[in-house]
Amino acid sequence: MEPVALVLAGGRGKRMDLLCHFRPKPALPFAGKLHVVDFTLSNCVHSQIKRVGVLVDYQRSYMTKYLHEWSSANGGKAEIRVFPPEVGSYSGTADAVFRNIFWIDSSAADRVLILAGDHVYRMDYGKMFSFHEKMMADITVGVIRIPVEQANRFGTMLIDEENKVQEFIEKSSNPPSNLASMGIYIFNKEILMERLSQDSGNQESLHDFGYSILPDAAKHDRVFAYEFTGYWQDIGTVEAYYQANMELLASRPRFSLDSNWPVLTDYDALPVPETSAEGKVINSLISPGCIIKGRVENSILSAGVKIEEEAVVMNSIIMANTHVGYHSVVHASIVDEGVEIGKLCYVGFGKSLLSEGPAITVIGKEVVIPDRTAIGLKCKILPKVGLGKFAGGVVPSGTIIKESL
Repeated sequence: MEPVALVLAGGRGKRMDLLCHFRPKPALPFAGKLHVVDFTLSNCVHSQIKRVGVLVDYQRSYMTKYLHEWSSANGGKAEIRVFPPEVGSYSGTADAVFRNIFWIDSSAADRVLILAGDHVYRMDYGKMFSFHEKMMADITVGVIRIPVEQANRFGTMLIDEENKVQEFIEKSSNPPSNLASMGIYIFNKEILMERLSQDSGNQESLHDFGYSILPDAAKHDRVFAYEFTGYWQDIGTVEAYYQANMELLASRPRFSLDSNWPVLTDYDALPVPETSAEGKVINSLISPGCIIKGRVENSILSAGVKIEEEAVVMNSIIMANTHVGYHSVVHASIVDEGVEIGKLCYVGFGKSLLSEGPAITVIGKEVVIPDRTAIGLKCKILPKVGLGKFAGGVVPSGTIIKESL
């Protein structure tokens, strides 16, 4: 019987800071034309999983609107059901699934695929299902090997020679291995319903798959680890998000959007990008509706961005409908949607110390930067900051400017 999938897309993405003030993490733009959740939904379609439930919570109206647009643009490829909490908010990933268990119970499926909606990867879930059946597993966890120094950010596990999970620990300061959970789980339906029911009655539980369900299941059930060896990126921080986008521009990228496994998204009926005679685009991804009159190099532009004459954008991510004014420079920055950058500005100026990693400046949604303003490295300008917050014209590196009152 065909399995069903549930996508967890309700997270706030606290470590994404101001980029997730107005949107959930799965709705973040990626590669200019896409959104992060598109990867998980596309994997379902290409893996022939036609019934997909999406659990939304934080900024649920934003996420629901996008999912309806995605469904309209990709009609017939998958049946998408959106499940916001009927009351309050979900208290954890397991609670989110448990509160919608009626949808699982009403299906004829005997296996349930639980997926995170905020990772960038391509994966044929059919291969993982084949492994699940071969091992006669109750639960299979998708895993990937990561650098040891990053292991404390993930659920990690010990496995035996048959890949059976002996111990599962979520985000430990002393992880048992570098074998990290990808947030991809296959459950036999009966086991899932039993474990969720037990967990719901435990008042001390965090009602989370990583902290509650899997550590206990490893002690009682046949839990196996399915190792994935392809590209997978958890964009859990602003720096990781920036680097994952920038990797697409490398001469030999670890991950390419050109493949026979296309990433499906919503589609805006916008004209092709326009570059004037004076404009120049070098090693960049430019989305429909953009107008380039200046220079764009090693950068990613979402739809409707306008770069004026003599302006320069380098090593940056510019989101939809942002305007970069005459003779302004944007360097090593992430600029959110609808930002107005005036004339003769410099965003991301200064010298970076390579040992400190990327010194990214982040400009929040709908910020208005006045003419002749210089903003340094590692600055954060929170959403909707207006002209009056930039008195003096120079914002030193490391400065945080909060939203207008």
